Amino acid sequence: MQKLIGIKKINIAVLISGNGTNLKNLIKHSRKKHAKFRITLVISNNLSAKGLDHAKKFKIKKKIINYQNNQNAEKDLLNELYKSKIHLVCLAGFMKILSSNFIKKFKGKIINIHPSLLPKYKGLNTHQRVLNNNEKYSGCTVHYVNSKLDAGKIILQKKVKVFKNDTYKGLSKRILKQEHSLYPKALNKVISNL
Repeated sequence: MQKLIGIKKINIAVLISGNGTNLKNLIKHSRKKHAKFRITLVISNNLSAKGLDHAKKFKIKKKIINYQNNQNAEKDLLNELYKSKIHLVCLAGFMKILSSNFIKKFKGKIINIHPSLLPKYKGLNTHQRVLNNNEKYSGCTVHYVNSKLDAGKIILQKKVKVFKNDTYKGLSKRILKQEHSLYPKALNKVISNL
């Protein structure tokens, strides 16, 4: 990847699998006057991901990648990223694990948002595990993606208090709200270091 010199806004791809609320939020931020990025590509492994509607609404190129064969899927994914001159990849609820080979090709240029205070509660079902363990705090983390699941260098985190009689729904809603404020901040921080 070339060093970014004199580029006003960098090209970003957002990878999603579901509702795409973080995608919608990033699109909103990318449209602001002083935004450092523009989202030029949305990729999903799920044909019926609701998040694809956001791409359509804002006229952003979208692509569905079939993950029946991981190797072929990643080859298609790389082609799309190169074709669209993508500088940075944002994972936003993308439910596929990227291979270390793929990560090497975009080293230091893939970030993810995770709904826990990493390194605690990597992987899935984080809110339920937090509640089951009677944690006092949870939160969200934006981190670089490396070849170990949810283990890359942390960029930013936001703590969220867990209430005594909290529910999965209540906690996940409060954390998602914080994700929406944290992801654009982390993204701008990463772009400043490119």
